[in-house]
Amino acid sequence: MTFRPKFITFDCHGTMIFYDMAGATRDHYGETLSPEAMEVFIRDFAAYRLDEVLGAWKPYAEVVHNSLERTCKRNGVAFDADIATAIYQRVPTWGPHADVPAGLAKIADKIPLVALTNAMNSQIPHNIANLGAPIAHVFTAEDAQAYKPQMRAFEYMFDQLGCGPEDVLHVSSSFRYDLMTAHDLGITHKAWVNRGHEPANPYYGYTEIPDISGLPALVGL
Repeated sequence: MTFRPKFITFDCHGTMIFYDMAGATRDHYGETLSPEAMEVFIRDFAAYRLDEVLGAWKPYAEVVHNSLERTCKRNGVAFDADIATAIYQRVPTWGPHADVPAGLAKIADKIPLVALTNAMNSQIPHNIANLGAPIAHVFTAEDAQAYKPQMRAFEYMFDQLGCGPEDVLHVSSSFRYDLMTAHDLGITHKAWVNRGHEPANPYYGYTEIPDISGLPALVGL
């Protein structure tokens, strides 16, 4: 029997929104670094962003600032705080992956859609407005005072929705930010959107879909 969740919960940036930190980074450092060094820089920047969100909550501008400063230090590049600000200010301008609006539109009037995002309250409305389908609830790291992959972010969402792990289908393109924690919290129904961010990891028990167009079939729509 097809599982029909009370809510479909989503990671936002990377899964629904084309989260182009790599492009923003290339725009600022592409003329300074060789192509090979640029790829290392982008990889390190991503790793430090993850490391920065594992501690006490702080505004996402600080996450970007600190992780870029650490990346520059590691790679022998001069750090410029104005570049960190400019990259941070890009986030609300990004729109959805091409497959997202049509995929969501097939579901939104039948199952409430929920965004659980590592964003600030001032950022996310701009991204959500471009998704092309109504999102019933949006919960941010600022609301929860915790970033994913911390469990507290998910627990805040459950408290606000009045539901538990057994009631949702959680959808993400990231194991490290979402699906590993979802597994640990007992969310048995998970969809991995394979956008090429991370390799498959079957241990965490999910259904793989190539993009959001594959989601309606998972809930019988």
